[in-house]
Amino acid sequence: MSRRSLGPRTLLYPTPVLLVGTYDADEQPNIMTAAWGGICCSRPPCIYVSLRAATYTHGAIMTGGCYTVSIPSEALIREADYAGIVSGREGNKFDALGLTAATAEHVHAPYVAECPVVVECRVVNTVALGSHTLFVGEVLDVHVDESVLGEDGVPDIGQIRPALFDPAGRKYYGVGTELGQAFSIGKRL
Repeated sequence: MSRRSLGPRTLLYPTPVLLVGTYDADEQPNIMTAAWGGICCSRPPCIYVSLRAATYTHGAIMTGGCYTVSIPSEALIREADYAGIVSGREGNKFDALGLTAATAEHVHAPYVAECPVVVECRVVNTVALGSHTLFVGEVLDVHVDESVLGEDGVPDIGQIRPALFDPAGRKYYGVGTELGQAFSIGKRL
């Protein structure tokens, strides 16, 4: 196998498409699209989002100390893309997109009611990392639309159909086929 160096870049596959929800200083709901995010701790359960300080959402998280993460399905990719292109300083993105700003139960932040999975987070740590600030949020609750739950009551990724982002090609993708049961298929070796 021949390899080519691309130098230091932000390449990791896949990255999620996340809609980060906050209220601004005037209590207007806002969402922004972020791909720099993921799981960072099991106990307590924590996820992170990493945002540039220039974003409207960054300031809202610094002030409010919380955020929601709505996971859009493939069907909402155009709306998610718009939410990453337009700043909340320019107007209400929920209204512009015809999306519903629902009120979170455990944090003072809105979420996108049309998204099948929503995570409510309270900021427990921030880390300045050059161009971005990493916000570690303790997960206070996860809401899942019943239509995407499997027979076992667990969220089904095939039903959720989350959108994925390719940071190198700057394109969106859907989830592929199942490859096997985790912590099991390797036992056959």
